[in-house]
Parts: sequence; structure tokens; C-alpha cells
Amino acid sequence: MAKKKGKTAAEKQPSTAIAAGPVGKVREFIEFLEESKVEIKKVVWPTRKETITTCVAVLIVSLVVALYLGIVDLALSKIVEAILS
Repeated sequence: MAKKKGKTAAEKQPSTAIAAGPVGKVREFIEFLEESKVEIKKVVWPTRKETITTCVAVLIVSLVVALYLGIVDLALSKIVEAILS
């Protein structure tokens, strides 16, 4: 069975100096911002061409699904109307 990767019990608990009062919360927030900045630098952003291509693909798939569902809805409503009348 694979071991779970995670923080040990000592790593999970913040030090008492950091967690004490409002000053501790400010320090935690500043640390969070610094870590976020490091992570943002690791992000590989898509190019403009990739963004436009995926956007167009999503729009086309959405239209096709909408048309399909509209036709199925219309057909089923006509069938139900025919049965009930």
C-alpha cells in the first residue's frame, strides 16, 4: 500500500510565535502571499492562439449540444402531445 504524502504532525501545527494574535495572522497572510507569488511563477500560461482555439472549440461544442438537446426536447414534446391528445 502506498504511503500518503503529507505533512507530519509537527509540520501541521503552526509555531506559537506565528499563530499568536493579529500580528501572527498578518505574518501568515504575508507568508501566503509570498508562497502564492512563487507558485504563480511556475504557471505555464497558454498563448493567445491556444486560448482562442480552445474558446472556439468550447463554443462549437456548446452549440452542437444545445441544438441536439433542443431537437430531442422538441421530438419528445411532440410524442407526448400525440399520446395525450
